[in-house]
Amino acid sequence: MVRKHYYFDGRVQGVGFRYKAMYLARRMDLTGWVKNLYDGRVEMEIQGEPMAIYTLISRLQEDAFISITDLEERDAEVVLERTFKVTG
Repeated sequence: MVRKHYYFDGRVQGVGFRYKAMYLARRMDLTGWVKNLYDGRVEMEIQGEPMAIYTLISRLQEDAFISITDLEERDAEVVLERTFKVTG
């Protein structure tokens, strides 16, 4: 199990990004959170199996309404949590 911290830039607000991420994460037994930032980016921490995280990111990138132009990724510490939620 791993935890990743992401910043997404592009057309990522007002297009259902956070709720699509939540729906996918919950279906794939991933935990974490996602929120909009004031500068137009979306921030997300996600935890679970590496292949499931990769699949979630790929599905977000393939969405017709979402357009990710920049993606920052870094490792984060695994934490104890039970679900994936939309915050902020």
